[in-house]
Amino acid sequence: MVSTATRPLMHSVHLLARPVPRKPVDRWILTGVLGALLLWLLIFLAWPMVAILLRALFDSGGNWLGLSLINSIVLQPWFVQQTLRSLAVGVTTTLIVIPLAYGFAYALQRTCIPAKSLWRLLALMPLLAPSLLPGISLVYLFGNQGLFRPWMGDASIYGFWGIVIGEAFYTFPHALMVLTTSLMLADARLYDAAKAMGASPWRAFRIITFPSSRHGVFSAACLVFTLTVTDFGVAKVIGGDYTVLAIEAYKAVVGQMNFSKGAVIGLLLLTPALLTFALDHWLRHRRGSFISARAQPLQLRASRYRDTGFTVLVALVSGVIVSIIAVSVWASFIRFWPYNLSLSLRSYDFNNMDGGGWLAWRNSVQMSALAALFGSLIVFTGAWITETRQNACGRISGIMQKILHGLCLAPMAIPGMVLGLGYIFFFNHPDNPLGVLYGSMSILVICSIVHFYTSAHLTAVTAIRTIDPDLDYAAASLKVSAAETFIRVKLPICLPALLDIARYLFVSSMTTVSAVVFLYSPSTVLAAVAVLNMDDAGFIGPAAAMCCVIMLTSATAVTLLHWISRAAVRQTQRWRTQTHA
Repeated sequence: MVSTATRPLMHSVHLLARPVPRKPVDRWILTGVLGALLLWLLIFLAWPMVAILLRALFDSGGNWLGLSLINSIVLQPWFVQQTLRSLAVGVTTTLIVIPLAYGFAYALQRTCIPAKSLWRLLALMPLLAPSLLPGISLVYLFGNQGLFRPWMGDASIYGFWGIVIGEAFYTFPHALMVLTTSLMLADARLYDAAKAMGASPWRAFRIITFPSSRHGVFSAACLVFTLTVTDFGVAKVIGGDYTVLAIEAYKAVVGQMNFSKGAVIGLLLLTPALLTFALDHWLRHRRGSFISARAQPLQLRASRYRDTGFTVLVALVSGVIVSIIAVSVWASFIRFWPYNLSLSLRSYDFNNMDGGGWLAWRNSVQMSALAALFGSLIVFTGAWITETRQNACGRISGIMQKILHGLCLAPMAIPGMVLGLGYIFFFNHPDNPLGVLYGSMSILVICSIVHFYTSAHLTAVTAIRTIDPDLDYAAASLKVSAAETFIRVKLPICLPALLDIARYLFVSSMTTVSAVVFLYSPSTVLAAVAVLNMDDAGFIGPAAAMCCVIMLTSATAVTLLHWISRAAVRQTQRWRTQTHA
């Protein structure tokens, strides 16, 4: 029985727990921010994709072509050959990367190997470099004048295997991050039960570990395959005569100025990404959970043979990664390869090389910093809006929320090259009033934000979902606006995630090539594009040097943001560690 004296208090608590309608001003603010973000993504994501489709279906005069242009390209013998080549490279790279990345992730999450932080750091180093770096290193190692060229006989690194090795280096850290997450959680009760029933470690792996992580394996495989098929950086440097679809799209736009052909190939490159994204989304909703609310954390036990074997594996993989990076660093200081191997800073005199000089590096730093600053705020605001309860916004705004959420996830399925092509057709159209953005720093920043939007959005959503939704009800009952709650409460709570998003956007923008290769002007050339231009001009040493500068800049930014994040956490997250007597 509840006493008469406590009934008013219980009634007040009950009122606080109920959804409190927002004030009309609050609804207007939420709807206005929602509409602005929706319009922004429609302009800079949806309409450029529509522009590619229209360019493939209409000629330059606006006359309807139907599927005739697509058929004229798809039925060509060269297209079939290059499609098969792209598929072969994608499948082979996936079959190499996924087992290695799974073994590496298993070693980090399920074994007692020493120096896990060091191995993780070494494995993720390729994220700091543009995709052209492995191609440049392979040229120095196995090219026509490479260090190990005499050992190769009649074989050549230029072609299929050169692309596969370079793409494996480029995609390995992406697969590792997905697989590490999938192996992070485990229910110790399942393993205890398997051990009690006499199951061997191998059988426990087959019936518990792998089934619980197979969705992560499939997601990582889709990611590696899509990145490989749509990347042209490695193939441009080390592909030789082995032309793939991504290279053909690049040549069609840059070399032949055949925009209709580029649009058709861009649409076809979009197909595998959309299919894998749709299948992954379908499986994500159908899969069951191996981790229940009553799961017990797995306590790792040392095993000499297992830990030694996985230590050898991670050491070999890390050694290959470090060797490829080290070759480019060393080559950047060689005076004149391979005739004069003395050390010099000659390759770092970018102003006397084709490609853009030190201006390209300054532009990249500026673009990446702006993308990190504005992108993190846009992404976090978008995540906040999509996670706001619909009864706080109204029925129409609820529909807009669903559309916005779909647009936030769409960039994951759009390759960077396809997005760049869409920007050409949309913003370079003479009737588009936004055409003034083409070739400016603004469009490079916007394109970079949109290209990497989905991963940042999911990070922000995860952080916001850790906040108790009753906080919104309490704020509304206290007449505190949604905007004030967002600025004064949710932003400080989620500050570590916000800084992680800024770090991700900076590094990704600093190293990207495919999304911006069609959008720069002579005054806005970027460092990663300068690597491509210097390699085209035959300045492979300066190209390696610019890769090293990009890596050093990315590493410096990551370190700086890490220390800022630690300081901010100490100031804003102190309440998490406070204890009450």
